[in-house]
Amino acid sequence: MKITILFGSPNRRGSTRMLTDEFIKGAEEAGHTCEVIDVCHADIHPCIGCVACGYEGPCVQKDDVEIIRKKLLQTDMVVFATPLYYYGMSAQMKTMVDRFCAFNSSLNSRHLKSALLTVAWNADDWTFEALESHYKTLVRYINFDDKGMVLGYGCGAPEMTRRSRYLKEAYLLGKSL
Repeated sequence: MKITILFGSPNRRGSTRMLTDEFIKGAEEAGHTCEVIDVCHADIHPCIGCVACGYEGPCVQKDDVEIIRKKLLQTDMVVFATPLYYYGMSAQMKTMVDRFCAFNSSLNSRHLKSALLTVAWNADDWTFEALESHYKTLVRYINFDDKGMVLGYGCGAPEMTRRSRYLKEAYLLGKSL
């Protein structure tokens, strides 16, 4: 299976990357191929809501989304890897998700598998409620087949993440595919 990971952390070596690397390790050991797309450092403009794309493109904006679109329409699974910022996905990840508008129909008809990898400093039981809800709504709307979530409570810094159980959970999620 071909897996595309939308990496939505501006910190290229932080806790989100640690989960992503462990997920990749497990997935590759299970025989899958993985590609990481760094949406934070790509040229991605916000959706302007013009709907000139007719929900199927092309988008009037000329940026890296067209390349990402092609990759997502050739993959079997998309993984959203994002830190929790103010109880939602990072702004960069949200910007990418909003741009799904320009290929909504094609993406919807693919029935891709999906997963969520996320970390937060906060460890309260309600920490991920809003992000989980958003992800589950996205899964439902785009007809993704959810394969799981790793919700890294109390993983605000790499040292915290190294001591947590979440690296193993990310590895096992990848390995289970």
